[in-house]
Amino acid sequence: MSEILFSGVQQLGVGIPDTDLAFQWFRQTFGADVPVFREAAEAPFMTPYTGGEVHARDAMLAVNLAGGGGFEIWQYTSRTPVAPERPVIIGDYGILAGRIKARGVHQAYQRLQAQGVNVAGGVTEDPAGTQRFSLQDPWGNWYQVVEGAEWFSRPSRQTGGVEGAIIGVSDMATALDFYATVLGYDTKLYDENGIFEDLAQIPGGDVPLRRILLTRSAGQQGAFSILFGATRIELVEVPGTPGKRIFQDRYWGDLGFIHLCFDIVGMDMLKTRCEAAGHPFTVDSGSSFDMGEAGGRFAYVEDPDGTLIEFVETHKLPIMKKMNWYLDLRKRGMERPLPRWMIQAMGLGRVKG
Repeated sequence: MSEILFSGVQQLGVGIPDTDLAFQWFRQTFGADVPVFREAAEAPFMTPYTGGEVHARDAMLAVNLAGGGGFEIWQYTSRTPVAPERPVIIGDYGILAGRIKARGVHQAYQRLQAQGVNVAGGVTEDPAGTQRFSLQDPWGNWYQVVEGAEWFSRPSRQTGGVEGAIIGVSDMATALDFYATVLGYDTKLYDENGIFEDLAQIPGGDVPLRRILLTRSAGQQGAFSILFGATRIELVEVPGTPGKRIFQDRYWGDLGFIHLCFDIVGMDMLKTRCEAAGHPFTVDSGSSFDMGEAGGRFAYVEDPDGTLIEFVETHKLPIMKKMNWYLDLRKRGMERPLPRWMIQAMGLGRVKG
């Protein structure tokens, strides 16, 4: 293989205080009802972001097979996770909100409002005319539910998985260079300045700001590309107002959005690209890392404001746990899209309710 392949957003990492309660909420709210893996273990590679000490955690990857990325639900078990000193606001630096795909934004809004989810305001539009609304989870994290165009299957609850994220940056030009050079987000869907009704629903969003919505001209390729679908990242800068790094004086894994993770093929080439761009890997498992029911090589880089971006080259994946069927992608060819029936078979592990 002679190129780096991005299959899409694999997952949005969320630090929470209770894995079981969080899985129930993501299942009932966004339909992320397939636990791909769950493992309680130590995280020895993450000591650069955990105070130089090895800490233990309980982690689960939950996905919605309608399409989109999943959620890595992450709970410390060796310490009490720490909340930010004050609630995160637009103008801070880091992952401000997750972007969640919907098929019928108004219908999703009505369902979630009736369900008692903390939705903010009503349905609005972004500068491209795409409908969206904002909501907050029980742990204070924000999400924007946006109309999605690409689906693996019809969602049973109007909502799919993660399409991307809204990321706060301190300098738009520097951030644009990073996300284009390292991640391939080289296409602007809009670049606007002003006060925007859809962002005003999130704390701090009612001030003049610049926002740019990005996508990848190269699209998605690789084993899981038909599940993850198209992805978008929105960069937000509040000019003239110094922000705060969301994880300043806290550990990775503390409460909030801890990383945005991409499923990729070609980790060695990506490592070379990141080094050449001045953003070397800060964490690298170096070889296949066993996550119990899944496995692969993972690495992290920081964007110019220290926001953590994770890369995972998936090697092992559970298809049907009850039948002890685990797929080794290295033997199959990681660049080849998985057949639809194989991804659908993962739904046999769906948790109802």
